[in-house]
Amino acid sequence: MNIFSRLESIVGPKNVSIEQADLEKFGLDRTNIYCSNPRVIVFPTSIDQVQEVIFLANELEIPIVPSGGRTGLSGGAVASKSEIVLSMNKMNSILDVNLNDCTVTVEAGATTQEVQEVATKNGLFYPVNFASVGSSQIGGNVATNAGGVNVIKYGMTRDWVLGITAVTGSGELLELNKSLIKNNTGYDFRHLFIGSEGTLGIICKVTLKLTEPPPPSSVFILGVSKFKDLLEVLKIFQSKLSLQAFEFFSDHALEKVIEAHGYPKPFETHASFYALIDFDNQDNTSQDDALKLYSECADKKLVLDGVMSESIAQSQNMWKLREDISETLWHYQPYKNDLSVRISKMPKFLDEVGSFIKKSYPNFEVIWYGHIGDGNLHLNILKPAALNKSEFKSLCDDISMNLGQLVESFDGSISAEHGVGILKKDYLKFSKSSGEISLMAEVKKVFDPKGILNPGKLL
Repeated sequence: MNIFSRLESIVGPKNVSIEQADLEKFGLDRTNIYCSNPRVIVFPTSIDQVQEVIFLANELEIPIVPSGGRTGLSGGAVASKSEIVLSMNKMNSILDVNLNDCTVTVEAGATTQEVQEVATKNGLFYPVNFASVGSSQIGGNVATNAGGVNVIKYGMTRDWVLGITAVTGSGELLELNKSLIKNNTGYDFRHLFIGSEGTLGIICKVTLKLTEPPPPSSVFILGVSKFKDLLEVLKIFQSKLSLQAFEFFSDHALEKVIEAHGYPKPFETHASFYALIDFDNQDNTSQDDALKLYSECADKKLVLDGVMSESIAQSQNMWKLREDISETLWHYQPYKNDLSVRISKMPKFLDEVGSFIKKSYPNFEVIWYGHIGDGNLHLNILKPAALNKSEFKSLCDDISMNLGQLVESFDGSISAEHGVGILKKDYLKFSKSSGEISLMAEVKKVFDPKGILNPGKLL
């Protein structure tokens, strides 16, 4: 019996595919620079089926690539070496909402948006948020410790995971932390799985904390001439307001979004950088405080211009200028670097990165945006039309090696929130010591002794 037939016997004929369209679709994420070449796509509908697929993969020594919403940007869900792709698309149920515990338990294939909506329906709030909420899946969010725009107030995905049900690379079923708030019983393997990028096990079920909905908010967009001024603006606005987000984007990022979508400019004054500040405004007095803080910034010549939302609809439209950047740039086939340093070091780091690229690659178009509030910079280099994918990637790999060395000198991270995957594994040494990397490899052997889960990713 061949592998296709054996997988059919586990999950049923309708849940196995070797159709070319499926092989191409489920073998890639959003990185755009790798080729898709999986052997077969399998869609389990239960944890028992996940276990059986893993047992079979171990028996035949065929690697498995876990697949969620495939919105990743580091090649973590790429299947290019005749692997089995294990898609969680059909394990997508909302299993339980517990109003006493303020939790929701979902299968790994549930989308971020579905979790947000069920929380809202029950008078609660799930705060992890980013542009791909409609397609990103909770299992993938946990596997990459997804961040997003609300980290400054609510933290990363890690901060909201109470329990995980996972199947290891050897097929063992683990119930991690059992959704407890307090559980001081030694090693918390839940946190090993968060950010493990599918290299230790298949995340099948997750219990997430929920919280009270935030108060109504208002949005302020400010223009500044120097990146370092953003940090002073952040300090001033944080002194009086409760911030839900403090984002930034460059003038080039704004131009691309406006050109693609026809959005109006926030104001006519040109600025090199823009800050988007989302702040609590429960009783409407915070808007008066925000205007006073804007005046303070203007008096100190930190801002050039600004506009504040006057309605929910206007806030949403202002957010589009930031949230639509990634999707807009995707059409330019960008090479993305997701970097972080301490907030205080961001201006010098950005200047040094910009100087290096301008000097070494003057014809490359660079787009900056990111999360000032948590030290996360998204560097996007757009592919020139004259270069093919492989030529462009080769040049950008050289850039990334130099960036890695620079990140190391700043005690930063080569991946703030996108994960390591294939794209950044050669640069892991710039953020982790050789001792740490060796220990990571030993941990993988414990959970995945035959190395069948997402081989070639992360490590």
